[in-house]
Amino acid sequence: MTTYNAEISAGSLMPLESRRIAAFLLTHPDEITWRRALVEDNLLQKKAPATALRQAQLIRKRLNTMDSAAWEMIVNREQEVAVQLLLVAAVKHSQLLADFISDVYIDHQRRLNLAITSGDWEGFLIECAHRDSSISKWSASTQVKLFEVVRRILVEAKYLESTRSMKLTPQSLHPDVRRYLTSHGDSTLLERLERA
Repeated sequence: MTTYNAEISAGSLMPLESRRIAAFLLTHPDEITWRRALVEDNLLQKKAPATALRQAQLIRKRLNTMDSAAWEMIVNREQEVAVQLLLVAAVKHSQLLADFISDVYIDHQRRLNLAITSGDWEGFLIECAHRDSSISKWSASTQVKLFEVVRRILVEAKYLESTRSMKLTPQSLHPDVRRYLTSHGDSTLLERLERA
């Protein structure tokens, strides 16, 4: 069993698409209805059905790390709450993202190092390869794409100023997101995101 996978490369937080998928999941669609909504009805408004299916699958896997209460908050609450819950879902779904926040982002904060560099990503992947040798089989383009997506996620969640500067802009979680994580026993994740 591998610790890491490259699934996250299919997309960043995708707030608009994630809200649509969360609302759709609240209707408990079967597989036929799911496919029809994405391909025939073009729920995600994508040019290619393959893109819609790939992104929807990633979003669904992320959202399935949480319950319908979180989905309702993603659909109905303000952007800050929705995006923070999407970050929670992405971190729960991707060990690579979770470890990057712990090993690089939080470490940079602690050392008052105010920005992340591409060298930090390369060093991080070397460390990850010690834990999971399958990483060494990832192509250079996959590694670059993963860093792009991780940066975009952190920018969307306002943990980085921009994908260009990669300057750290630590956030406090919204009280309702904090409350949700506490009530679901996600204290480790809560601590990780609060420390970041």
